Amino acid sequence: MSQQAGVKPSLRFGQVVIGPPGSGKTTYCQGMQEFLTHLGRKVVVVNMDPANEGLPYTCAVDISELVTLNDVMEGLKLGPNGGLLYCMEYVEANMDWLENKLKEYSDCYFLFDCPGQVELYTHQSSVKNIFTQLAKWNFRLAAVHLVDSHYCADPAKFISVLCTSLSTMLHVELPHVNILSKMDLIEQFGKLAFNLDFYTEVMDLTYLLNHLAADPFFKKFHKLNEKLAEVIQDYSLVSFVPLNVQDKESMIQVLRAVDKANGYCFGDLEERNLQAMMSAAVGADFQFNSTLGVQERYVETSGKTVEQEMMEL
Repeated sequence: MSQQAGVKPSLRFGQVVIGPPGSGKTTYCQGMQEFLTHLGRKVVVVNMDPANEGLPYTCAVDISELVTLNDVMEGLKLGPNGGLLYCMEYVEANMDWLENKLKEYSDCYFLFDCPGQVELYTHQSSVKNIFTQLAKWNFRLAAVHLVDSHYCADPAKFISVLCTSLSTMLHVELPHVNILSKMDLIEQFGKLAFNLDFYTEVMDLTYLLNHLAADPFFKKFHKLNEKLAEVIQDYSLVSFVPLNVQDKESMIQVLRAVDKANGYCFGDLEERNLQAMMSAAVGADFQFNSTLGVQERYVETSGKTVEQEMMEL
């Protein structure tokens, strides 16, 4: 499995796309593959989900050639959750198969479309070990964690999303970019209580807790919610980049964040703008104006003053 002695493998950059079921991982991979191809990058998509059928994108490496969820469920009499855990353990035990497949694409940019079971990224270690082995093969990866943007409209669900995102960041141990996907549907299930930047930058959650306490059901869990919010804010790691796959400007913002996270913008695989490199180096990635632009496009304004909104809260 190891490289020949004395031969240093070339750097290979990419993204591991993770997130809950239905968060848009496969759609993101398809959109990002097309977007990067138009930018001139040679893109390889690797399907790491043994339950993924009918892929909409061109797949160079498909894990279902090694193991499929249906075969595991039928052969070992496991349910879908246990079967998927077994599949990823099987992949971990057969990394030489994956290495031989990836060797064919040495000068490409990689998109790993991963399974959608949350436990794989918060508790179980197989996927983490797979990512660690990829790093040993000189892959420079960033985890792109997608969650549905409409969870912002429900304070309880948004706090749950923050906890899941934080747990995933700490467990996976990769440079991390959290994405609010499906921005065009953000207010499908309700209005946002605050401006969009409150959610993308995860500002003072005290305001969100007060909003949550207005619900009689959650009022009795106020102290629990307060402690969860303290944990999230004490780590101060979670923030989000809004995304609509069909919007070019939105894809550019996400790609900038990912290229900075995995180090691609500091490499020499394509011509780069010095100003962009320096801004990435010092962290001058001002997204406030872009967030306002996203809000104006997808979030309906109430027309109320700040004082009126505060009085309602």
